[in-house]
Amino acid sequence: MAQSVAQPTATTPAVPAQLPIGAIAPWAVFFGILMLVLLYFVGAEQGATSLVSGEGVHEWVHDARHLLGFPCH
Repeated sequence: MAQSVAQPTATTPAVPAQLPIGAIAPWAVFFGILMLVLLYFVGAEQGATSLVSGEGVHEWVHDARHLLGFPCH
C-alpha cells in the first residue's frame, strides 16, 4: 500500500482577538485593589496599624513577610 504524505497548504496568518479596554478595565481595577489589600495584610497588619486584633493574621502571613523582606521581629 502506498502511503500518502500530507502536503503543506497555504493558510492565512493568525490574527489575535481584539479585546476592548472597557472589558479589561474592571478586572484590572479589581485585581489591583485585591493586591493592595493583600500587600497591606502581609506588610502592615501588626502593631499600631492593625485592623484585626490579636496575632492571628500576623502568624498566617509570617513566612510571606520574610519572603518579601518585611521585618517582623
